[in-house]
Amino acid sequence: MADATYVYCVVAAPRRPRIRVTAGLPGTGRVRLVDVDRGLWIAVADAPLARYGERAINRSLSKVDWVSRAAVAQEAVVESFLQAAAAVLPMKMFTIFTSDERAVAHVRVQRPRIDALIARVKGRHEWSVRVVVAKAAKAAKIAKTAKPAAAGTSGVAYLSGKKERRDAAQELATRARETVAALYDRLAARARQAVRRTASDLPVSGGPLLLDAAFLVPRGRTASFRRHVRREARGLARLGYGLTLTGPWPPYSFVQD
Repeated sequence: MADATYVYCVVAAPRRPRIRVTAGLPGTGRVRLVDVDRGLWIAVADAPLARYGERAINRSLSKVDWVSRAAVAQEAVVESFLQAAAAVLPMKMFTIFTSDERAVAHVRVQRPRIDALIARVKGRHEWSVRVVVAKAAKAAKIAKTAKPAAAGTSGVAYLSGKKERRDAAQELATRARETVAALYDRLAARARQAVRRTASDLPVSGGPLLLDAAFLVPRGRTASFRRHVRREARGLARLGYGLTLTGPWPPYSFVQD
């Protein structure tokens, strides 16, 4: 069966970037660059239709391990161009064309939209911030606020204590929302763009996920942004929260219109 063209990303650079990761999705050919025009390339690979045709992909989408391996491989290719390019626009998973020519034609038709996205993210990287509340800290605060009624106390006292603990938990949740909202606003003021993402179903180390946000930061402000986040993390730690900063990443969260 014939091969198709798998497209990983669009790369904008003044000169042809070096290919640092040659192996992409399992079973695909070596990663290569196809010249579109005017400093624009697409990173592609030959993909056998027997494995990456529409029917084959639909059969495999229910296999979590297969999808995870494909996602990790795609991200590795996209992120390999991050430092060498003015901008990298990740494509959606399983973006496939029948040939290089069809892929190039698609990009050229989409050139106005692509140019607008490049202008948005050029010279900027995405940084991810997550905030969790430690279960131990949460339990300690609730216990300190409202202790359970002792054994043998009246039903009224029991119900009263239960209400106090429920109210304390509610107050803690409200305080947590206010804390992360203020943090998000402070970090967003130091970024070109920011977006709060919905809570992920992925396991989170430390406790419930309070904030999952992405910030588009100019490369020249990276060191300042990281220092500020470290200061915020120290302050939050004293309140029982944990902050994690990861990046730099391609602008995954900022390439959708």
